[in-house]
Amino acid sequence: MTQHEQRPEQAGAGIGAGPGTASGPGAVAAGGGLRVPDGFLEDLIALRRRLHAHPEVGLMLPRTQEMILEAIADLDLEIALGTETTSVVGVLRGGRPGPAVLLRGDMDGLPVVEATGLPYAADTGTMHACGHDLHMAGLVGAARLLAAHREELPGSVILMFQPGEEGYDGAGVMLREGVLEAAGERPIAAYGIHVSADAPSGQISTRAGTLMAAFSVLEVRVIGRGGHGSRPHEALDPIPAMAEMITALQTHVTRRTSVFDPVVVTVGEVHAGSAPNIIPGEAHFRAGVRTFSPRMATRMAAQLPELVTGIGRSHGLTVEATFRTVLPATINDDAEAGFFARTAQGIFGAERYVDLENPRTGSEDFSRVLAEVPGAYGFVGAAKDFDPEDMPASNHSPMAVFDDSVLADQALLLATLARDRLRAAAGEGDPAI
Repeated sequence: MTQHEQRPEQAGAGIGAGPGTASGPGAVAAGGGLRVPDGFLEDLIALRRRLHAHPEVGLMLPRTQEMILEAIADLDLEIALGTETTSVVGVLRGGRPGPAVLLRGDMDGLPVVEATGLPYAADTGTMHACGHDLHMAGLVGAARLLAAHREELPGSVILMFQPGEEGYDGAGVMLREGVLEAAGERPIAAYGIHVSADAPSGQISTRAGTLMAAFSVLEVRVIGRGGHGSRPHEALDPIPAMAEMITALQTHVTRRTSVFDPVVVTVGEVHAGSAPNIIPGEAHFRAGVRTFSPRMATRMAAQLPELVTGIGRSHGLTVEATFRTVLPATINDDAEAGFFARTAQGIFGAERYVDLENPRTGSEDFSRVLAEVPGAYGFVGAAKDFDPEDMPASNHSPMAVFDDSVLADQALLLATLARDRLRAAAGEGDPAI
């Protein structure tokens, strides 16, 4: 796909426009080819609401794991449980031999006190404010659809239920646990979906190339010599130097980086001093750095520590600076992103698909999987009464409300991606892959 700009009203004119026969969330297109049984959506909604009422945070989610295991118990899967996490990996073997495809759903909630007032709201001081309850239920739904069509599958599907997406690098942990080898060979493709509380219900979107930003942290310790505020010439004051560093970071972004390969630097944490008349001996700050290409991330890792160290040296100060990449950019494979788009439009119609003009500035640890396996990540809108003039609460808000009528569509899209990718590998499907 060429990376052109496209307005939402042009959806379908970009990667892989194709026919469709359904509109609106929950309206499942017959052209998808996978039979959706009666009561399918209602069962997924019930599961999602049970999960929503009991969110857990981090890498260890025992109750969530138990609910997932119960939901997939009758699907004849090969199950492996995490050793460093409460992850669940299920391998669904198809009726014919072939390669493997991976589908992922994250499991963890956030330390947010829910304020939605929903009858199934959590009262635990934690909340599924990012929609991971829908991700789990949607992946369970995909597993059920694929199990019902097992004999059609020329290969295997790895179901990756992942804890610890919210700042714990759970995907990286699961890679160490061996999720990519769960089927006996590495998958040929990997797919994931994220719901959005501030996009119209049922709207599906992705883009080729960079979809989400990399996130890194610059940590700086400025070491001087403390003293009395009335005799600054006898001290080595770290505060003016730190202020100069913070300003210089923004100048560096605007004068040393291309607007076509952007960088966002946010200094969100500053610490120095204890009293107005005391010059402290040290000052500290931390900055978040978001980049959209591996090349720029590498440049910033070299240049920003060098910049602040040089400023400190000019003031006669010692500077300790570290640059740590927390998550790499989420980069969709061009061919797999096109396949994702064609699959979505083929099931739901071109009017339901949006080819994103720009990457999202948030970060996502599915980037770890996409760095190892070609694949694509995309979004499904879940704002039931979307009004662009009165935007609903977004993901991570204590007021975020997700329309769970999108669950059947989410499950059908994941299942169709897996089935059709295996078919393509067997020479039976999309020749563009």
